[in-house]
Amino acid sequence: MSATTEAVTALLAKYNEALNTSSTEAVMPLYAEDGVFMPPYSQTAVGSASVRKAYDAVFKAITLNVKFTIAEIVELCPGWAFARTNSAGTTTDHATGRKSAEGNQELFIFKKDQDHGWKIARYSFSPTNPPQH
Repeated sequence: MSATTEAVTALLAKYNEALNTSSTEAVMPLYAEDGVFMPPYSQTAVGSASVRKAYDAVFKAITLNVKFTIAEIVELCPGWAFARTNSAGTTTDHATGRKSAEGNQELFIFKKDQDHGWKIARYSFSPTNPPQH
């Protein structure tokens, strides 16, 4: 396994844990200062303040219990890489208490920061489960 693959795999594990513990504080160090979060059905969050606000809103609304599976990690050039993942598990809606199946496909773009550590530069995902009525 390459150093990039190892580092990105470790970062994705930390991100997975941050989601499952509903921790904005654990999410934020994983993002670049100018990181972008693009969740479905929501406005894009650009930069640390907006990304923080977006994750605070997510964790206020739901509790996730998901597991990421890495489909591929590709280093595009020095300092840039992407990962394609899938996640599955459950979501609990805080407003209703309803638990439902969660499934997504994700695309992460990573860049190295000034300390040469990998950070999430862009993150977008879309549901793979059909909408519930």
